[in-house]
Amino acid sequence: MPLTHVEIEKFNKVLIVYNRNSGKQLFASMFARVNEIYKHVKKIFGSKRAEVCDIKSFAHLDEIAERIVNERIDWVIIAGGDGTIRALIEKLVNKNYRPYISVFPAGTVNLVAKELLMGNEPEKWMKRVSKGIVTPVYVGRTNGHIFLTVTSIGFDSLVVNNVTEESKKMLNKMAYAVQGAELARKELAYSNWRYKFEVRFDDEEIWHEASSVIVGKSRYYAGRYCLFSGASLINPELHVALFTGNTRNDFMRYAACIAMEALSLEKSIILKTAKKLEIRCNEENFAAELDGDAVTTAPLIITIDETPIKFLA
Repeated sequence: MPLTHVEIEKFNKVLIVYNRNSGKQLFASMFARVNEIYKHVKKIFGSKRAEVCDIKSFAHLDEIAERIVNERIDWVIIAGGDGTIRALIEKLVNKNYRPYISVFPAGTVNLVAKELLMGNEPEKWMKRVSKGIVTPVYVGRTNGHIFLTVTSIGFDSLVVNNVTEESKKMLNKMAYAVQGAELARKELAYSNWRYKFEVRFDDEEIWHEASSVIVGKSRYYAGRYCLFSGASLINPELHVALFTGNTRNDFMRYAACIAMEALSLEKSIILKTAKKLEIRCNEENFAAELDGDAVTTAPLIITIDETPIKFLA
């Protein structure tokens, strides 16, 4: 889909949704930046057409989404991390309402903003989005739940499932590294990885075995790594890595391949693209992660939405 342009001055209403609990926001610096964005927006739309609201908790998103739909808000600016973006867009799409979306990076993980080249300097950010350039972003779905960047099941998702909100706030991205080390010690120190997955692509008859599965919709993974050549938010395709080894040495090699962005060099990693995946596990209710949050459990059906979200970026 080609890039298009919209005149933002014609919008009737703009809402900035700010998650103060997202990321490690020291010394109120992020609040000051979001407030600066609000000032710029008010200059364009006036105080009656522009508003900011705080997310008190993820449960509060239901109320915010309902308001966006009822007031037919044209443009929603989300100041938060990938989890906040994912959760709010999911609620809006499930209500069959797709406003224009912009992202101001203010979370623990900001892969959506990174791929869209959106920085957190308010004046430059505002200058960029006010051009009204529309970027179509295709979202994936795992068991009906939306994801924008990545969904996975296996070692990664078990780490995410065990990272608490408190540790994320205190340690930021280090929380995942700490939990990953603890999980490796617990699960791989004295035995092989005990979890097994079976994966089927696009309704084919063949099921592939794996110890972990990573599905990418974005070029970035875990903050900075580029795992899949050709993966993009604007590309309606799933890029899949099946990790088939189950020993400690296998997992150490996989970690090195991820760090070097060289999955194709490891013969025990199967790389494929697809429009649909089915994944089943040897253990019931094994957690799967979507954009950094444990949201659903196996078995999984993963697909792509045909209608993109309109991002101003």
